[in-house]
Amino acid sequence: MISQTAEYALRAVVYLAMNPNSAFTTKQIAIATRVPPAYLSKVMQLLVKANIVRSQRGCGGGFCLVNEPVEICTLDVVNAVDPIQRIEHCPLGIESHGTVLCALHRKIDDATAILQRSFAETSIQDILSTPTKSIPLLESLK
Repeated sequence: MISQTAEYALRAVVYLAMNPNSAFTTKQIAIATRVPPAYLSKVMQLLVKANIVRSQRGCGGGFCLVNEPVEICTLDVVNAVDPIQRIEHCPLGIESHGTVLCALHRKIDDATAILQRSFAETSIQDILSTPTKSIPLLESLK
């Protein structure tokens, strides 16, 4: 439902949210989130451009969140790197359909709308505080 790039961005933002008041290098984030460092570097730059993370140069530098996790919605993270695309016109270019989607494309757009709404209603803090048996991004200690 979302691209690999969007998932990588969410992983990075969740990792930073799990470690507040700290800055991490691309390499550190890449290791923790299991994202290829070169790819993550591009993702992080998009997150900086979207004002979701900031980069700090120098000793102790790296990336950190601009806002508190409760203020960051997952839709903003996804849209910063690979915006969710709604179907507004017939994707087949059938002129008579125009903006009146056929049943197939209407159903696909409806599902996309549900995903978009869910991401808009979910903050990064919601992800961190949702009770599960797994801690995001961490290997179980057995």
